[in-house]
Amino acid sequence: MSDRNDPERDRLSGRLSRFAKVGAGLSGAAVSYGANRVFAGDDANARNAKALKAALGGLKGPLMKAAQMFATVPDLLPPEFAKEFAELQTNAPAMGWPFVRRRMATELGADWQGKFASFEHEAAAAASLGQVHRATAHDGRSLAVKLQYPDMQSAVESDLGQLRALIGLFKRMDGSIDPSQMIVEIGDRLREELDYGREARMMSLYGNFFAGREDIRTPTMVPELSTGRLLSMTWLDGRGLLAFKSAPQEVRDRIAALLFEAWWSPMTHLGVIHGDPHLGNYSFGGEGAAHLNLLDFGCIRVFPPKFVAGVVRLYRALSNDDRAEQMESYRSWGFTGLNDDLVDTLNVWARFIYGPLLDDRVRTVADDVPPGEYGRREAFRVRQALKAKGPVTIPREFVFMDRAAIGLGAAFLHLGASHNWKQLFEASLEGFSEEAVAERQANALKEVGL
Repeated sequence: MSDRNDPERDRLSGRLSRFAKVGAGLSGAAVSYGANRVFAGDDANARNAKALKAALGGLKGPLMKAAQMFATVPDLLPPEFAKEFAELQTNAPAMGWPFVRRRMATELGADWQGKFASFEHEAAAAASLGQVHRATAHDGRSLAVKLQYPDMQSAVESDLGQLRALIGLFKRMDGSIDPSQMIVEIGDRLREELDYGREARMMSLYGNFFAGREDIRTPTMVPELSTGRLLSMTWLDGRGLLAFKSAPQEVRDRIAALLFEAWWSPMTHLGVIHGDPHLGNYSFGGEGAAHLNLLDFGCIRVFPPKFVAGVVRLYRALSNDDRAEQMESYRSWGFTGLNDDLVDTLNVWARFIYGPLLDDRVRTVADDVPPGEYGRREAFRVRQALKAKGPVTIPREFVFMDRAAIGLGAAFLHLGASHNWKQLFEASLEGFSEEAVAERQANALKEVGL
């Protein structure tokens, strides 16, 4: 992978410009917050949420992505905020051809177009940090070319500073959760997501893990057409999950089983998860959705084996109704100040997340719950209980574990899929131990150069 030029390296002017732009929007939201507290009555949260959405909605980049992350962690935001943030535009308008031409020249040189047999001018997809174009290699392979927007490194550092101000507003409205560790976690993951070299290695890690399987596929990176902010990979044809909402039940159930395995097996074997549950990050190809395509590896969380062991330990402790083991499981995750009341409160959420895995029967993940409301009722109960106990610091590892589990569950609800989820999970635990995870993780990361 080449890295010819690097004009985006954390330019001070870019950071100051970004800080001013974002700060102006959040300052306006803060003024609205103060006015709404005084005048808005019972709907103050709804008004504040709309003000923040308006402040963020015109921005590309990290702060919008962070807001979308917060929206998928149901126990972090009041419902009014989660609703508004979830509606922030996920597929931002793509940058035009003059921009693409300049950026591609920066990454691959002035003769970059000659390095492709063809390159489509219009983006196939666009999001908060970059956009994807279809292209063809000289050997005939169809390619997906992922191009990062300019100044994203500066934007991340600027936006993380503003994100702390944003969280300050949340804490003033609802002091039940201290999200300070979550900010650190999101910052680290955003920085990783800008590193396309890391993403390419994670793509290889997943490719190695599922090697030899026809039902779970990953792209292959093209090193000579990639840099630190440009990632060219093989194009995988398929249709999105929502295209199968009306498919026969057996097709929808097969899709759900593939998603479950693609998420849980790397977690219980290697201690890694795909941390972005966006529906655009996977597709399904072949007759009757015979195979799953995993498409995006920018947000892969590598967990300490001890944390993975705690996830399994809590599953078994809830299965056996073992109170002492439940407390030790939370302690191993990094929760502090644990007592019986706090464990009771945390168990409300844990029994929701683990609920389908504890029930030895065929069922949906949550009967009669719309995907957008998945987890909201339980989150409200947890929030109300925590208000009486003072702020609880959420361990940083919890962020993407929680976010991905919610995203996965919502996908199953979209499908109306039914399974014996307990049997699927137990199958993923074959040969599980903390020591085995540590050894396999070390070997897998070494194999891809991490």
